[in-house]
Amino acid sequence: MQAVEKKTYTYEDYAQLPEGAPYQLIDGELVMSPAPTPRHQRIARNLARALDGFVEERGLGEIFFAPIDVYLSETDTPQPDILFIAKARLGIIGEKYVDGAPDLVMEILSPSTAYHDLKKKKRLYEASGVKEYWIVDPEAQEIEVYALVEGQFDLFARVAGQGTITSKLLAGFSVDLADVF
Repeated sequence: MQAVEKKTYTYEDYAQLPEGAPYQLIDGELVMSPAPTPRHQRIARNLARALDGFVEERGLGEIFFAPIDVYLSETDTPQPDILFIAKARLGIIGEKYVDGAPDLVMEILSPSTAYHDLKKKKRLYEASGVKEYWIVDPEAQEIEVYALVEGQFDLFARVAGQGTITSKLLAGFSVDLADVF
C-alpha cells in the first residue's frame, strides 16, 4: 500500500516537528531552511545590533531574531530573520510563538530562501498587516524598505552599494550600508 502524501500542512502538523527542526510553514507547505552562512549571520547581527540599540534606548518594544515562530494562520508560521514588536502590542508574544503580525520584519536573502522571501513571504506579511518589511540582499549589497499603505506594500526606500537606509515606521532609525555589509 502506498502512502498518500499530505499536500497542505497546518500549525498542528508543524508543532509536531522536533524543536529546532529547520522548517517554516508557508502557504501550508513545510519549507526547509538550511543553516545560515557566516555572512548571513554577520549581516543579521549588524542589523539586529543597530535596531536593538535604537529600540532599547527609546523603550519602543522588543526585537527577536530567527529562529522564532510567527503564527499568522493555520497554514502560515514563518520565521523572520529579525522582527520588531511595538510596546503597545507586546501582548502578541506568547510562550511558544508570536501570535500575529510583527510591526517590522527584516529578511536577509540567501539562494535557498530568496524565492520565498521575495514572493510568498512578502505577500503573506502584506496580507497579515506587517507595517514595514525590509528585504536585505547581500549579493547586491542592497536594502529595500516597504511600508504598508492602505493594505499594500509600497516601496519606501531602496539603497544599494553605499548610503544610509531609513525606516518609515521607526522615526529616526537609519543604518549605513557600510555598517551592515
